[in-house]
Amino acid sequence: MKKALAGVFASLPLFAQTWTPQTSNTTASLRAVGVVSAKAAWASGTKGTYLITDDAGETWKAATVPGAADMDFRALHAFDARTAILMSIGAGEKSRIYKTKDGGAKWDVVYTNPDPRGFFDAIAFWDATHGILLGDPVNGHFVIMTTADGGDTWHREKTPAAMPDEGAFAASNSSLFVIGSHDVWFGTGGPKGARVFRSDDGGKKWSVSSTPIRNDSSSAGIFSIAFMNPLFGIAAGGDYAKPAEASHNIAITTDGGRKWTAPQSGPAGFRSAIAYLPDRKMWIATGTSGSDVSTDQGKTWKQFDKGDYNAMSFLLSYAGFAVGPKGAIARFGVE
Repeated sequence: MKKALAGVFASLPLFAQTWTPQTSNTTASLRAVGVVSAKAAWASGTKGTYLITDDAGETWKAATVPGAADMDFRALHAFDARTAILMSIGAGEKSRIYKTKDGGAKWDVVYTNPDPRGFFDAIAFWDATHGILLGDPVNGHFVIMTTADGGDTWHREKTPAAMPDEGAFAASNSSLFVIGSHDVWFGTGGPKGARVFRSDDGGKKWSVSSTPIRNDSSSAGIFSIAFMNPLFGIAAGGDYAKPAEASHNIAITTDGGRKWTAPQSGPAGFRSAIAYLPDRKMWIATGTSGSDVSTDQGKTWKQFDKGDYNAMSFLLSYAGFAVGPKGAIARFGVE
């Protein structure tokens, strides 16, 4: 009977994955997106731009944060349909954190980077109050900041030393990943980079591991990292200056990030974002040269789209979006 059932399931067609383009009502380059429900999501990007939908992307409201028209919002965290944090990137005070509690009617600057050498990269939250921020090295150490009040105030943590010329990429707000109530990882790039830092106490103590992802230039390394559970995770990247090159662009861990190995095959090019969809038991990777899917825990990958996207976010497979250059935005679906 088991063999007969196996034969039946093996003959069933696999679901086909699609990105369905939507109208964003902006030409800004979009770098971050956050899904909060089956209907509501936020996105952000250049020129101080943020977007909101409350109808699953059928319509997007695009607006500019007052006084922030020159800000590049590379990261966001959406708590719900009315509350969200935007993080801008850039040297020194260009790296800022903005927060709204009324759907964008009013924005407050809750934190401005005080270090002229600092540069923010990503932000993530375990829950509605506890979050963490990643920044490029200052004085030889990555900048890690944590909050315990929903992002209203931030506290600097200690990290191990960075390698010379090692940094993080502010490409998709996914070089930093959290799970549970205190586990966190971030990936690095640049010469001597492509390493993963991990902490199991909310960012107070850290250890670091190397990966097989390429780190042969300042534009290469880990751009995105995601975990299915505290042990199994996948890091993705490559070289953004060579988007079609597929060599050494992915790594898998089965022990929480202590050891990383390369799978049998990888995505079809540079990938700046990766995510796990638990309801479909599949992994999705996307980047400027296309998107790929894996249904065997990252061992093999199949390209399903050649669109140009920077970042993505999922609630589950029925609520997921990708964003990219020139206002590109698309909703994920399976057929």
